[in-house]
Amino acid sequence: MFECGLLLFVVVSFIEERPKSIAACQNVVSDAKSAQKPPAPPGFLSFSRKKLLQDLEINAGARVNAWVDSMRASSPTHTKSTPSIADDEGSWNLHHPSALEMFEQIIDASKGKQIVMFLDYDGTLSPIVADPDRAFMSKKMRKTVRKLAKCYPTAIVSGRCRDKVYNFVKLTELYYAGSHGMDIKGPEKHSKSNQDTELLFQPASEFLPMINEVYKQLVETTKSTPGAKVENNKFCLSVHFRCVDEKKWSELAQQVKSVLKDYPKLRLTQGRKVLEIRPTIKWDKGKALEFLLESLGFANCTDVFPVYIGDDRTDEDAFKILRDRGQGFGILVSKFPKDTNASYSLQEPDEVMDFLRRLVDWKELSVKTQSKM
Repeated sequence: MFECGLLLFVVVSFIEERPKSIAACQNVVSDAKSAQKPPAPPGFLSFSRKKLLQDLEINAGARVNAWVDSMRASSPTHTKSTPSIADDEGSWNLHHPSALEMFEQIIDASKGKQIVMFLDYDGTLSPIVADPDRAFMSKKMRKTVRKLAKCYPTAIVSGRCRDKVYNFVKLTELYYAGSHGMDIKGPEKHSKSNQDTELLFQPASEFLPMINEVYKQLVETTKSTPGAKVENNKFCLSVHFRCVDEKKWSELAQQVKSVLKDYPKLRLTQGRKVLEIRPTIKWDKGKALEFLLESLGFANCTDVFPVYIGDDRTDEDAFKILRDRGQGFGILVSKFPKDTNASYSLQEPDEVMDFLRRLVDWKELSVKTQSKM
């Protein structure tokens, strides 16, 4: 995985191992109201200011060039040439088989357990498009996700602003985790006292003024680069370079660097043709996954089966959490081999929809069979 510490920050991967209970939870689906208390707000990533200054001064040109090389590698059309990926595509497929082809084995592994679904949005439920404001999901996909949510607890986990993702999906029965999990909200639930309750967790609230300030600076600084688009995702920012001429990537890198040098509490990471600016708190999509499992009452369960489907580098944090927990699995959406912690693969959103439909069909058939018995 590429880390953007070469510009300003050292991105430290921090995964907190949660204690696991020996006993399995009972009646976890219907007991979502008894969710555990949210974890304490995360701390900050620590770094040496002296070392930071040295990193900025030494070999700055080489660092930017290395960053641009990684920007090229982030494009799916360049992925095959990445040195860390096995040249033999057949070997990669052997270790990350199609989730559609392995569907029966997946179902066998989940039997007797509660499936919980986590879905990225861009590139997973909707195709990657040139204009991020037009990343609409199809009516067929929306219908499929609606049915999925009736069968299993379902959450959308995206780097996008939560409100924007909701406006794309438009399903009230889902959990939404926007800004890479830094803005989490659940559906309203009606309690016995007739009072509406809902889950809301925003661990990076104190960064809002800073994020808005940097957003304005980035918009002004990058406007000279044709095709660059800065997106405000509330608790993080995205600098899209999908429509930027590759010859201009180095220039864009320098522009972003010039703004962020004055904000040591923000860090830079990278996704598919996008640069992500986030607070330096120990929070990511993996942490969001764990938080949602806790909120749903599955924190210490041994009979829970989380499934996370995503296509981006930022989804790797969630894939790794599932591997570390030894529960459920991750599915990478990609047409090309990539280094990943996911166990299975799907090539595109259409295959994701087929997989989700099969999960729904299996659940509905199981319910009918049990009702007859």
